[in-house]
Amino acid sequence: MSLTLMMNGQARTFATLAEDSNLEQLVAELGLKGDRVAVEHNGEIAPRASWGQTALHEGDRLEVVHFVGGGCGSE
Repeated sequence: MSLTLMMNGQARTFATLAEDSNLEQLVAELGLKGDRVAVEHNGEIAPRASWGQTALHEGDRLEVVHFVGGGCGSE
């Protein structure tokens, strides 16, 4: 059981994900917090509410953006 995806322009194999895993499982596998992530799945923005129903298939193209906070304070 493994799944290879094109993620942010590079092939990446996930040994713990099988065909028909979903975006919610992928985000968890990446160790990312869902409220700080945006995902484009095969050229379409995937709404967070649909991640659990969005199946992944071998060779799918994903762009995953993780938002981080911080920066310098006012001077």
